[in-house]
Amino acid sequence: MATQRQYVKLAQSLPPRLLRFFARYPPPALLQTAKPSLTATDSVPPTTTNEPPPDAITATEDATSAYANPFQAQRCPHTGKWHSPVFSLRRQAELVKLARKHGVEELLPYTVKGTEEKLRRREERGLRVRGTGIGQKVKGKAWERTLKERILDACDLLLGFWMCLRSGSLVKHGEMLHARSAD
Repeated sequence: MATQRQYVKLAQSLPPRLLRFFARYPPPALLQTAKPSLTATDSVPPTTTNEPPPDAITATEDATSAYANPFQAQRCPHTGKWHSPVFSLRRQAELVKLARKHGVEELLPYTVKGTEEKLRRREERGLRVRGTGIGQKVKGKAWERTLKERILDACDLLLGFWMCLRSGSLVKHGEMLHARSAD
Protein backbone atom coordinates (compact mmCIF):
# COMPACT_ATOMS: atom_id res chain seq x y z
CA MET A 1 0.00 0.00 0.00
CA ALA A 2 2.90 2.31 0.74
CA THR A 3 4.15 1.91 -2.80
CA GLN A 4 0.80 3.06 -4.18
CA ARG A 5 1.02 6.18 -2.06
CA GLN A 6 4.55 6.77 -3.35
CA TYR A 7 3.35 6.39 -6.93
CA VAL A 8 0.48 8.82 -6.33
CA LYS A 9 2.82 11.33 -4.71
CA LEU A 10 5.28 10.93 -7.60
CA ALA A 11 2.49 11.42 -10.15
CA GLN A 12 1.38 14.61 -8.41
CA SER A 13 4.90 16.01 -8.58
CA LEU A 14 5.34 15.34 -12.33
CA PRO A 15 4.87 18.20 -14.81
CA PRO A 16 1.69 18.14 -16.92
CA ARG A 17 3.60 17.21 -20.09
CA LEU A 18 4.88 13.96 -18.53
CA LEU A 19 1.46 13.23 -16.98
CA ARG A 20 -0.20 13.55 -20.39
CA PHE A 21 2.45 11.30 -21.95
CA PHE A 22 2.06 8.57 -19.30
CA ALA A 23 -1.74 8.81 -19.50
CA ARG A 24 -1.67 8.28 -23.24
CA TYR A 25 1.22 5.78 -23.28
CA PRO A 26 1.39 3.94 -19.94
CA PRO A 27 4.83 2.57 -19.03
CA PRO A 28 5.49 -0.83 -20.65
CA ALA A 29 6.52 -2.30 -17.28
CA LEU A 30 3.09 -1.58 -15.85
CA LEU A 31 1.28 -2.90 -18.94
CA GLN A 32 3.13 -6.23 -18.87
CA THR A 33 2.12 -6.90 -15.27
CA ALA A 34 -1.50 -5.96 -15.98
CA LYS A 35 -2.07 -8.62 -18.70
CA PRO A 36 -5.38 -10.43 -18.17
CA SER A 37 -5.23 -14.17 -17.71
CA LEU A 38 -7.81 -16.70 -18.81
CA THR A 39 -9.91 -18.36 -16.11
CA ALA A 40 -11.94 -21.54 -16.34
CA THR A 41 -15.12 -19.61 -17.17
CA ASP A 42 -13.36 -17.55 -19.85
CA SER A 43 -11.81 -20.50 -21.65
CA VAL A 44 -12.35 -20.68 -25.39
CA PRO A 45 -14.08 -23.81 -26.71
CA PRO A 46 -11.72 -25.97 -28.77
CA THR A 47 -12.00 -25.70 -32.53
CA THR A 48 -11.17 -28.26 -35.17
CA THR A 49 -8.72 -26.00 -37.02
CA ASN A 50 -5.52 -24.52 -35.67
CA GLU A 51 -6.54 -20.98 -36.64
CA PRO A 52 -7.74 -18.72 -33.85
CA PRO A 53 -11.23 -17.27 -34.11
CA PRO A 54 -11.52 -13.90 -35.91
CA ASP A 55 -12.35 -11.97 -32.74
CA ALA A 56 -9.10 -13.23 -31.17
CA ILE A 57 -7.13 -11.85 -34.13
CA THR A 58 -8.58 -8.38 -33.66
CA ALA A 59 -7.92 -8.60 -29.91
CA THR A 60 -4.24 -9.40 -30.48
CA GLU A 61 -3.97 -6.59 -33.05
CA ASP A 62 -5.50 -4.19 -30.54
CA ALA A 63 -3.07 -5.42 -27.89
CA THR A 64 -0.05 -4.88 -30.13
CA SER A 65 -1.23 -1.43 -31.13
CA ALA A 66 -1.83 -0.57 -27.45
CA TYR A 67 1.79 -1.49 -26.63
CA ALA A 68 3.24 0.28 -29.68
CA ASN A 69 6.27 2.41 -28.92
CA PRO A 70 5.43 6.03 -29.81
CA PHE A 71 9.15 6.78 -30.25
CA GLN A 72 9.65 4.29 -33.10
CA ALA A 73 8.20 3.92 -36.58
CA GLN A 74 5.35 1.41 -36.83
CA ARG A 75 4.43 -0.85 -39.72
CA CYS A 76 0.76 -1.18 -40.61
CA PRO A 77 -0.10 -4.90 -40.58
CA HIS A 78 -2.72 -4.52 -43.32
CA THR A 79 -0.97 -2.32 -45.90
CA GLY A 80 2.66 -2.92 -44.94
CA LYS A 81 3.34 0.82 -44.98
CA TRP A 82 5.55 2.41 -42.37
CA HIS A 83 4.15 5.21 -40.22
CA SER A 84 6.44 7.81 -38.70
CA PRO A 85 6.92 7.91 -34.93
CA VAL A 86 4.37 9.90 -32.98
CA PHE A 87 7.12 11.99 -31.37
CA SER A 88 9.94 13.54 -33.38
CA LEU A 89 13.55 13.14 -32.24
CA ARG A 90 13.52 16.67 -30.83
CA ARG A 91 10.39 15.99 -28.77
CA GLN A 92 11.80 12.64 -27.68
CA ALA A 93 14.90 14.40 -26.39
CA GLU A 94 12.77 16.96 -24.54
CA LEU A 95 10.67 14.23 -22.91
CA VAL A 96 13.77 12.26 -21.91
CA LYS A 97 15.38 15.33 -20.35
CA LEU A 98 12.20 16.15 -18.46
CA ALA A 99 11.80 12.55 -17.26
CA ARG A 100 15.47 12.40 -16.22
CA LYS A 101 15.04 15.62 -14.25
CA HIS A 102 12.10 14.10 -12.34
CA GLY A 103 13.66 10.65 -11.96
CA VAL A 104 11.24 8.65 -14.12
CA GLU A 105 13.33 8.11 -17.25
CA GLU A 106 13.28 4.32 -16.84
CA LEU A 107 9.47 4.39 -17.22
CA LEU A 108 9.72 5.79 -20.76
CA PRO A 109 9.66 3.38 -23.71
CA TYR A 110 12.89 2.68 -25.57
CA THR A 111 14.28 5.65 -27.50
CA VAL A 112 17.59 6.46 -29.15
CA LYS A 113 17.63 9.67 -27.11
CA GLY A 114 17.68 7.79 -23.79
CA THR A 115 20.69 8.04 -21.50
CA GLU A 116 21.44 4.30 -21.59
CA GLU A 117 21.38 4.22 -25.39
CA LYS A 118 23.60 7.30 -25.65
CA LEU A 119 26.13 5.78 -23.25
CA ARG A 120 26.10 2.49 -25.17
CA ARG A 121 26.73 4.32 -28.45
CA ARG A 122 29.52 6.40 -26.89
CA GLU A 123 31.27 3.22 -25.73
CA GLU A 124 30.77 1.57 -29.11
CA ARG A 125 31.87 4.46 -31.32
CA GLY A 126 34.16 6.50 -29.08
CA LEU A 127 34.26 10.29 -29.02
CA ARG A 128 34.31 10.57 -32.82
CA VAL A 129 36.82 13.43 -32.59
CA ARG A 130 39.72 13.05 -34.95
CA GLY A 131 43.00 12.41 -33.20
CA THR A 132 41.54 11.00 -29.99
CA GLY A 133 41.68 7.37 -31.08
CA ILE A 134 44.59 4.99 -30.92
CA GLY A 135 47.15 5.72 -33.64
CA GLN A 136 45.37 8.84 -34.90
CA LYS A 137 46.91 12.26 -35.30
CA VAL A 138 45.23 15.63 -35.21
CA LYS A 139 45.74 17.49 -38.48
CA GLY A 140 46.55 20.86 -36.96
CA LYS A 141 47.84 23.98 -38.72
CA ALA A 142 50.82 23.91 -41.08
CA TRP A 143 53.16 25.54 -38.54
CA GLU A 144 52.05 22.99 -35.89
CA ARG A 145 52.70 20.06 -38.20
CA THR A 146 56.22 21.22 -39.12
CA LEU A 147 57.26 22.66 -35.75
CA LYS A 148 59.05 19.54 -34.50
CA GLU A 149 61.00 19.14 -37.75
CA ARG A 150 62.04 22.82 -37.76
CA ILE A 151 63.23 22.62 -34.15
CA LEU A 152 65.29 19.52 -34.96
CA ASP A 153 66.79 21.28 -38.02
CA ALA A 154 67.72 24.31 -35.90
CA CYS A 155 69.36 22.04 -33.31
CA ASP A 156 71.37 20.31 -36.04
CA LEU A 157 72.54 23.69 -37.37
CA LEU A 158 73.58 24.86 -33.89
CA LEU A 159 75.46 21.62 -33.25
CA GLY A 160 77.24 21.96 -36.59
CA PHE A 161 78.14 25.58 -35.75
CA TRP A 162 79.64 24.62 -32.39
CA MET A 163 81.54 21.73 -33.92
CA CYS A 164 83.08 24.13 -36.47
CA LEU A 165 84.10 26.52 -33.67
CA ARG A 166 85.79 23.72 -31.74
CA SER A 167 87.72 22.57 -34.78
CA GLY A 168 88.93 26.12 -35.43
CA SER A 169 87.66 26.40 -38.99
CA LEU A 170 85.72 29.59 -38.17
CA VAL A 171 88.57 31.36 -36.35
CA LYS A 172 89.74 33.19 -39.45
CA HIS A 173 86.21 34.27 -40.19
CA GLY A 174 85.94 35.58 -36.63
CA GLU A 175 89.18 37.45 -36.96
CA MET A 176 88.00 39.03 -40.16
CA LEU A 177 84.86 40.22 -38.46
CA HIS A 178 86.88 41.78 -35.66
CA ALA A 179 89.20 43.48 -38.15
CA ARG A 180 86.27 45.04 -39.99
CA SER A 181 84.64 46.29 -36.81
CA ALA A 182 87.96 47.95 -35.79
CA ASP A 183 88.10 50.04 -39.01
